[in-house]
Amino acid sequence: MGNTVIIGTQWGDEGKGKVVDLLSEHADFVVRFQGGNNAGHTMVVNGKEIISHLIPSGIIQQKNCFIGNGVVVDPFVLLEEIDYLTENNIDASPEMLKISDRAHIIMPYHKRLDAAREEKKGDDKIGTTGRGIGPCYEDKATRRGIRFADLLDTDLLKEKIETNLEEKNFYLENYHQAETLDLQEVIDQVLEIKDRLIPYIADVSVILFDGITSGKKLLFEGAQGTHLDIEHGTYPFVTSSNVVAGNAACGSGVGPVNLNEIIGICKAYTTRVGAGPFPTELFDAIGDQIQKTGAEFGATTGRRRRCGWLDMVVLRNAARLNSLTGIALTKLDVLDDLDEIKICTGYEYKGKSINDFPAQISVLSQCTPVYETHPGWKQDTSGIRNYDDLPENTRKYIARIEELSNVKIKIVSVGPGREATIIREQIL
Repeated sequence: MGNTVIIGTQWGDEGKGKVVDLLSEHADFVVRFQGGNNAGHTMVVNGKEIISHLIPSGIIQQKNCFIGNGVVVDPFVLLEEIDYLTENNIDASPEMLKISDRAHIIMPYHKRLDAAREEKKGDDKIGTTGRGIGPCYEDKATRRGIRFADLLDTDLLKEKIETNLEEKNFYLENYHQAETLDLQEVIDQVLEIKDRLIPYIADVSVILFDGITSGKKLLFEGAQGTHLDIEHGTYPFVTSSNVVAGNAACGSGVGPVNLNEIIGICKAYTTRVGAGPFPTELFDAIGDQIQKTGAEFGATTGRRRRCGWLDMVVLRNAARLNSLTGIALTKLDVLDDLDEIKICTGYEYKGKSINDFPAQISVLSQCTPVYETHPGWKQDTSGIRNYDDLPENTRKYIARIEELSNVKIKIVSVGPGREATIIREQIL
């Protein structure tokens, strides 16, 4: 196969990191194309857990990794991550990692604004991670952003910081009654790390184009999930970027004709972190059991994930928006001990059936899931490596998901480690 996009189909936390790590073995370049350090990918390598927030998971496999122009980057977090990987004997040097000169930089004032806004909203807060992602994308959209290319021109960099901070401090002080930032302190913080970052800066679009031309295989790594997309998700309870597969082209500077395979990562159940509607959320002992068995805590925030049954309205929506060519079903083993398993096949709203994901939060919040019930398999699947060895009820559950989504499940994950994977069809 050719170049592959890995995308989340739910609200993030689907297990993309493991799948990217698994497929990176067969790729030449691994590319991150959106989001920021509000995402986290957890990989288990030789029994050790490695968490990345900005650097593509392919770095674990020692593949050439790229942070595309669509990503907003906290440079301080990036350097911490580089040091963390180095301490774990993983090469994250400029020879292995490049950052697009067009990627935007999260500044200290972005984080201060993010936190101040959430605090002001009180009970109505959206539930952001407070890492400055949204305010950075705002500056990008209003053409006031600071890009990595600006690190190459110190005078311009200082001028941009001064102009931006004047406005941000006014906003912080007069609207949020929050503490302001000192101009010289912010400038000094950035200048202190500038020289470490410069070797990583490159025109990523050109490098990727040259790689494709020379026959390299590219793996595009998304963050969050389809239903956190700024345009197609549960707005306003969404992230600040386009999460869908189409942004793999825009966010990396690669033409869309070069995207050959699009794999949607989907948990065997559904989770969500933070606020926002979640029709299949479970508030009973089964929900608690899934949360505990699946160790459902955010890799970035540590927040407890809300858990519920698999939602086919969500999955079908993701299949359409992303043009999925295949699904990787993750955490199937978490359901091993359940007597019965439910699948949401549609919604009911005020007596009417809904099969497509509604745009209005007020509607979605009042939707009641329509379930069909399947018998559990009551058998440990974590050691199974061949599809035909799965219990009959497990295979029936998988087949039903394929039938309802009209997408083939090409990978089945039955545990966190690389080896705990059933490959039904080779991707790369």
